[in-house]
Amino acid sequence: GNAPPGVDPEAFSWFQSVDADRSGYISVKELKQALVNSNWSTFNDETCLLMINMFDKTRSGRIDVYGFSALMRFIQQWKNLFQQYDRDQSGSISFNELQQAFSQMGYNLSPQFSQLLLARYAQRSSNPSIQLDRFIQICMQLQSTTDAFREKDTGLVGNVRLSYEDFLTMVVTRMM
Repeated sequence: GNAPPGVDPEAFSWFQSVDADRSGYISVKELKQALVNSNWSTFNDETCLLMINMFDKTRSGRIDVYGFSALMRFIQQWKNLFQQYDRDQSGSISFNELQQAFSQMGYNLSPQFSQLLLARYAQRSSNPSIQLDRFIQICMQLQSTTDAFREKDTGLVGNVRLSYEDFLTMVVTRMM
């Protein structure tokens, strides 16, 4: 059949091949099987879940063809940004590239914080680097927690006082 109105024909075609169970919806498992990094590793579960939740208007844990089409545009935008920051075109983002990316995105983060992210999200190697899926995940979480912080930092001073439960509420509502 033809793509529904407002759905990119290429996204519609891909949706049909990704929808393995022919349910008319894409699950986290189906999405994970459809997305690969430059090193041919599949996207990780956490990133797939974050993205499904972002485009799941019914809170059912899956997305329809419209959500999938929007998700494909979203991933392409992140991929373009990723490639822009992957200065050596290695297919992954190194420590220095990550530092530059954060700086150009307007985040003033220490080298220690970038090192912490590499330790948490990079594949174990002598030269750790971030794949596209983890880059998307890090940026989404950074954006979300920054938004939550700014809601509390009304004077834009860079500091807030929070109760422990307010902090946990910020994390749970933004990250999970």
